[in-house]
Amino acid sequence: MRKSTVADVLWDMLHAAGVRRCYGIVGDALNPVIDALARDGRIDFVHVRHEEAGVFAAVADAYLTGAPVVVCGTAGPGATHLLNGLMDARKEGAPVIALAGDTVTDALETETLEEVNPHQLFQTASLYTGQIVNPRQTHAVVQRALLTALRDRGPTVISLPGDVAAAPASHAAVPAARLSDTVLRPAEADLRVLADMLNEARTVTIFGGEGCRDAHDQVVALAERLQAPVAYTLRGKQWLEWDNPNAVGMTGLLGWGGAHQAMYDCDMCLLLGTDFPFSAFLPGGPRKAQVDRRAANIGRRTPVDLGLVGHVGDTIDALLPLVHGKTETKHLDTARKHTTSARERNRHYVDHGPTTSPIRPEYLTTLLDERAADDAVFTVDTGTACIWAARHLTATPDRRILGSFSWASMANAMPNALGAALAGGANRQVIALCGDGGFTMLLGDLLTLVQRKLPVKIVVLNNSSLGFVHIEMEEAGLAPYGTELANPNFAKVAEAMGATGMRVSEPLDVSGAVDQLLDSDGPAVLDAVVDPVALALPPQVSFGMAEGFGLSLAKQALHGNLDDAVRSVTHNVRLL
Repeated sequence: MRKSTVADVLWDMLHAAGVRRCYGIVGDALNPVIDALARDGRIDFVHVRHEEAGVFAAVADAYLTGAPVVVCGTAGPGATHLLNGLMDARKEGAPVIALAGDTVTDALETETLEEVNPHQLFQTASLYTGQIVNPRQTHAVVQRALLTALRDRGPTVISLPGDVAAAPASHAAVPAARLSDTVLRPAEADLRVLADMLNEARTVTIFGGEGCRDAHDQVVALAERLQAPVAYTLRGKQWLEWDNPNAVGMTGLLGWGGAHQAMYDCDMCLLLGTDFPFSAFLPGGPRKAQVDRRAANIGRRTPVDLGLVGHVGDTIDALLPLVHGKTETKHLDTARKHTTSARERNRHYVDHGPTTSPIRPEYLTTLLDERAADDAVFTVDTGTACIWAARHLTATPDRRILGSFSWASMANAMPNALGAALAGGANRQVIALCGDGGFTMLLGDLLTLVQRKLPVKIVVLNNSSLGFVHIEMEEAGLAPYGTELANPNFAKVAEAMGATGMRVSEPLDVSGAVDQLLDSDGPAVLDAVVDPVALALPPQVSFGMAEGFGLSLAKQALHGNLDDAVRSVTHNVRLL
């Protein structure tokens, strides 16, 4: 009978903790680990073309299922390729466990080929990094990696030399301790302080984020009692927008609706489960209270008068009996009115989409939104794709909208869609909204979708530029430079790689192209040639931003790009 190895024990423990998939690339130091996985047979190995894509896929998988997901990269370059994706896992709160191959133990600390110190490499990205150099460490290191990933909702790393992975186990696998759900709310005295603040305030605005996951009903109930507008972050959109009569949109550069004014014009702003990083868009005047399960998040973006540690749902459940109902609705009515006006303004290039050339991304995104399933998963690239998702995708109780929203890495949408497709099963629709820059950065993993026969639908917003960077440079008063992309016909690229490919460049053809995309079998790519100068103005444009755009347009004219400057204005005049 074959004796169990360290790698066998590792997979036993990971499977017992709920791991069902491992993304990665095999090779040298990892060979004994992957051999054990193959012999085990209970965990699906998803062979990707780039380790970074594997982590993005694992992030989406873990985020959707709540279960731990494994990603692996072998010693040296394979491990370093994991780093950016693990940073995304940390920022997005996904329980990802990375298995990093390591140099054989008798060569450690000699700077041998592919040697890298895992503790130094992963110290920023990982919540815990454990290096197994003795079989007797296996249970303790694996258990700590699992429990940390699940408890703190983030990535951990297990570094494993190949010779240790192949060594006989010192004892049989012992399942890691399982975590159960906990109730986390502030003490009664602190809840009373918060209730007093809310009761004393004439007007209240709620601003919610990812921490409102699974707390939709509680937030809506509190908002109705307080007659409070509910603003939300991009990560909070999917939890707070739907079935919420008090929802008033978003603030920030992606913002729209009455959120900005409602947050600034209230007596008190209640921050719920949000670590919104753009402090310039957070109000300074109103009193502020913040509830978050992570104490480190409290008060670090904006000063608060009261900070409470707790899950949003648990906290509101205990708070509601202490809060008096308000009857004055003027503050809420004003915010709703601004939101209705913003929706109408956002619709201009949608309603005129069939006759506006080049193709407006607002029109394309709205058609996807209207024709996608109610439980579809949308994955969104960093950049202008986030603008159109924020404003033109509609949240529902069962829809999910994922992206690198807190880390802002390029190239996440397509590999996120890979993980989402495997997590959601064959019947769940997955749509990736990709920028042309992000799509090409990890283009090789379109082959993974083809190899796995996953019916992911990819929409490439082909504007031949790094569009959001272009906007950033204009906002700063700079003439855009270095943002151009010479793109191929992505439909032909997709076909060459074994996927269905289609291309649309005329507005009248967009509706049919969207239907064709969503009705196609297997992985499919829609190359949409969209307006390269389409802009989306935030709800509050500062003098500095306006001055920057004006200066940028003047510089472009002085450098002989007057046609581009004029086109940028005339193609977006309806946003003003």
